[in-house]
Amino acid sequence: MEGSVVWRAALLQALTLGVVALTLSVTLDREFFVSWGWLAGPGAWAVCALFTGAVLKLPLLPVLAGAALAGIPSLIGVLLDQHWLGAPLAVAIFAIWCGRLARSRRLAVA
Repeated sequence: MEGSVVWRAALLQALTLGVVALTLSVTLDREFFVSWGWLAGPGAWAVCALFTGAVLKLPLLPVLAGAALAGIPSLIGVLLDQHWLGAPLAVAIFAIWCGRLARSRRLAVA
């Protein structure tokens, strides 16, 4: 696992997700999230993950797969009516996934 990639992925994902979440919460009303949150949340997570993967020069399809798997803790938090409960864990899992992707990529090139 590439430790520097893990930390950079965690910071990038957390920062971009925070910016997107704040932007959406300021620009859209609560009713939007009640009706469309099931789509907006995973969509924002995926877009942030793709951005993170692109910045770190990781293969985007595996990045998206890792984002989907890492998003499961957030889904559990939503089902428990604690929306942000799983977000820190999901960011950590996603970052570890990115670190493993970076190592796999480096080993494949070598």
